[in-house]
Amino acid sequence: MRYVSTRGSAPTLGFADVLLAGLADDGGLYVPESWPTLPPTWREAAERGYAAAAVEVMWPFVEGALDRATFEAIVADAYACFDTPEVVPLVPLDGDVYLAELYRGPTLAFKDVALQLVGRLFDHELARRGGRVTVLGATSGDTGSAAIEALRDRAAVDCVILHPHGRVSEVQRRQMTTVDAPNVFNVAVEGTFDDCQDLVKAAFADGAFRDAVHLTAVNSINWARVMAQIVYYVTTAAIFGGRPVRFVVPTGNFGNVYAGWGARAMGLPVERLVVASNRNDILTRAFHTGTMALDGVVPTLSPSMDIQVSSNFERLLFELAGRDGAATAAQLARFRTAGSVELTEAQRRGIDTHFEAARCDDEGTLAVIRDVHDRHGLLVDPHTAVGIAAARSVPGPAGTPTIVLATAHPAKFPDAVERATGVRPALPDRLADLFERPERCTTLPNDLAAVERFVSAAVRTN
Repeated sequence: MRYVSTRGSAPTLGFADVLLAGLADDGGLYVPESWPTLPPTWREAAERGYAAAAVEVMWPFVEGALDRATFEAIVADAYACFDTPEVVPLVPLDGDVYLAELYRGPTLAFKDVALQLVGRLFDHELARRGGRVTVLGATSGDTGSAAIEALRDRAAVDCVILHPHGRVSEVQRRQMTTVDAPNVFNVAVEGTFDDCQDLVKAAFADGAFRDAVHLTAVNSINWARVMAQIVYYVTTAAIFGGRPVRFVVPTGNFGNVYAGWGARAMGLPVERLVVASNRNDILTRAFHTGTMALDGVVPTLSPSMDIQVSSNFERLLFELAGRDGAATAAQLARFRTAGSVELTEAQRRGIDTHFEAARCDDEGTLAVIRDVHDRHGLLVDPHTAVGIAAARSVPGPAGTPTIVLATAHPAKFPDAVERATGVRPALPDRLADLFERPERCTTLPNDLAAVERFVSAAVRTN
């Protein structure tokens, strides 16, 4: 498998180089040169367990970069640390609606499913090359802790995570800042998640800095993240024996739902992908109006979705533009310059064919959390509640299973859950002392030079 940039002018690379590069040299995101087809045995593989299915689904993307036995061992090790053998269990909710519990990993969020694998892939490839890298990531809350947990204490990796100061939950922040590992550095940026994300992209665009610290990424701009997320679409759909299914995805940066697009491109019978937004609804507005337009970021009860610039939407725009990298680059340049851009007719047709979208504000989020608890005795986090609200507002055809991706454990957002239900969800025993652990974090202005100085001073470059 070879990989191309969504902006059309970066070198075509193999998987190992894409893993370590993260962002393409032209500022674009890597995607497969062509989509492979799911193996005919995908349902049987899912019956053998999550790791077996993961190997079958991902093998076409990595073949040639490492041997099959090594890959099988890496995958098995990655998913041995989840607290249930299913890795991603499916729980019935209402009628044809189900919850896919993606938060059974070490940091209680869906990012673990990909990052536990990515951390091990980094280790393998860097050991093979005898090299080292600096991971620079931006987080709206969950990617940071999942990346830190996956990369902590790894000899060939330093990990620097930027989060928006005061805009993540206390649990999310402490899961990052209380990790006592010499290769982990937390930075609170005085700005929004979009500012953090822009700083990461600008650092990658600074060739001299990028080369000096051997920069790479674990955000969903890294293709390996998307590849690993495709798997749970396949394993949850397999339960329904090949029938068409709908997926509802609470999303801000579009990486999770783009993985669903990838599963569909590989042949998974996906009837629709429903994009669920909170008040920061640039994606829902774009899908409904055909215009992608920036608006101010509003803090909400679902902070991981408090985003206006959805990086992975670029990958979908590229697909729906006939994989024309130059056209995609020009469209994104117009968006950055003007703050809005019209989708093409072809892009609108593709979205209308494969997607639906809905939004839910904080009041609606609390109402869903309360209703699910009252009727089912279940606690759900605010992001999952946004997804459930979307499933209810855009229901699918009768008899079609709808799978809502439950992206985080309710204990990561205890204030919102308690406000809605009167019940404060408890952290698992392994995190029971989280609020007693000392924190390590540096606050910096929203300034590229300040961030680059910090990274250069903190990390090991040889």
